[in-house]
Amino acid sequence: MKDQKQENQKRKEAIALGYQRDQHEAPVVLAKGKGMIAENILEKAKIEQIPVQQDPALLELLGQLHINETIPEELYQAVAEVFAFVYRLDRQKSHS
Repeated sequence: MKDQKQENQKRKEAIALGYQRDQHEAPVVLAKGKGMIAENILEKAKIEQIPVQQDPALLELLGQLHINETIPEELYQAVAEVFAFVYRLDRQKSHS
């Protein structure tokens, strides 16, 4: 039997962000979860060809937010970098 602490350390976490300028002032948390829920979020992103960025520090901060909650102003810069990363990947795909 695996040690519970070991199992928790391997447990994936995922947070999905979205931004619609006409509806929100800032990006919002669309989905978040651990374990199987995180796996489902990542699988959905893969199916929809949505890029995934791994940033444990940002994940920890965003993990404190609730679903449909806008990100706080102090995270704007970090989240803007994530969206820039996604934008660059999108542009690379469209030029391939």
